[in-house]
Amino acid sequence: MSTDGGFVFIDYVRIIVQGGRGGNGAVAFRREKFVPKGGPSGGDGGNGGDVILTVNPQLHTLQDIRYNKQYNAESGRHGEGSMKNGRGGHSLYIEVPAGTVVKDMESEDVLADLQLITDTITVAKGGHGGRGNSHFSTSTHQTPRHAEEGRLGEYRTISLELKVLADVGLVGFPNAGKSTLLSVVSRAKPKVADYPFTTLVPNLGIVKSGDYTSFVMADIPGLIEGAHAGKGLGDRFLRHVERTKILLFLVDVNDPDPVDVYNKLVYELDHYDPQLLKKPRAVVLTKIDSVVKIPKLKFPGKPTVFPISSLSKIGLDALVNHLAKIIAVD
Repeated sequence: MSTDGGFVFIDYVRIIVQGGRGGNGAVAFRREKFVPKGGPSGGDGGNGGDVILTVNPQLHTLQDIRYNKQYNAESGRHGEGSMKNGRGGHSLYIEVPAGTVVKDMESEDVLADLQLITDTITVAKGGHGGRGNSHFSTSTHQTPRHAEEGRLGEYRTISLELKVLADVGLVGFPNAGKSTLLSVVSRAKPKVADYPFTTLVPNLGIVKSGDYTSFVMADIPGLIEGAHAGKGLGDRFLRHVERTKILLFLVDVNDPDPVDVYNKLVYELDHYDPQLLKKPRAVVLTKIDSVVKIPKLKFPGKPTVFPISSLSKIGLDALVNHLAKIIAVD
């Protein structure tokens, strides 16, 4: 859990979900004037409601969900006489942000990866309603005095893990200039300061390229060596890089060895998930307005290098155009 200006960013919660219990079937008999003995007329119990997850694109955190650890759908109503069936219980809908991965904590199976507004999943089904005694009448047993009880709804513990959805992910050690770059090329207002770890939550910004093209850029909180093993802010925020299409490695030109910094960043991502390094990448050499001459650097793998100054807005157009072209092809 992290806070930024009063905003609470929650990207992982565990909750218990339970479908509603089915209503009991009724034991009842007809009492009609010209039917002296009557017959069984117990109605069925209603089915319990389901617990269903849906995507709300306006949500960007799991903050609201963490306040309630258990979610129960409504139970079905009991059956009544005169063959009246009980009403089914209302389903309970839980809204989550796009990019939420749902996992069963017992089996550790991934139940769903909710990314689109149309994505839904039933995580706990309601129990079936019991049958009334009208179902148990036979030629030899015409006055059954028993009915079924409603069944319990499904019960499980699930985890919700949010992985932000973005086209471009900014990766770098603290104070590499990620927040400043995002604030300049988009309308995002991340916290910017001259000390480490000013970014404690992923920030998203929409970057425009031309009149009709735009893409989403994510400022991932700064890494430190050993982040893949949980050190510092740890691998908790590395999960947000998984969704991005392009990785930008931001390296401060003032660092004594920018190539070594790049190699360390690559190492952290490789040890967290080697698949990340299969994504298109580029190196952004930041703060070039602070040096007299830009050093000639040879980065392993020969990634495209963009020397920029976010403050002086040098090199930003070339960088944005490059990103837009890659995203358009992808």
